[in-house]
Amino acid sequence: MSQSRDMSAGGRLRIVGIDLGERRIGVAIGDPAALTASPFATLSRGKTVLDDAAAIAHIAAEQGAAALVVGLPINMDGSEGPQAARTREWAEAVAAATGLALRYRDERLTSERAGSRIGKAGRGRSGGPPSPARREAYRARIDREAAALILQDDLDATSVERGEWRPG
Repeated sequence: MSQSRDMSAGGRLRIVGIDLGERRIGVAIGDPAALTASPFATLSRGKTVLDDAAAIAHIAAEQGAAALVVGLPINMDGSEGPQAARTREWAEAVAAATGLALRYRDERLTSERAGSRIGKAGRGRSGGPPSPARREAYRARIDREAAALILQDDLDATSVERGEWRPG
């Protein structure tokens, strides 16, 4: 992998965080040097994993990212079920197609945490329930926020492992 691909315009290595869903992919961008992750985009799933890989490769190249952190849907008892197996298969195919390094992070309760962080979906224009478009936009926002939480959890954990974590 070339040095220019590994570095963003600002000269810092970046990481792409992924919250994989059945219809959407939440994407976050992280800066390991600053220990920060931010929501970035929500992608619609492609027809194939190669479609997804192409979209992620584009974002990674644009952002100067060299790695992926993919949320792994672990059961509450700590076991891995069929969804975790499908996520691993997808993530490994995307990593192989893009050439990006791959790590997994437990994503238990990240969507709930994301919902708590951004609040409830807004009401419709007439004060009733939100329109289908507004509900879809809210779900897309949840997916981006969940990706950021997955990536932030990974950045925090790896900085502690390296002894770099500083409180406050």
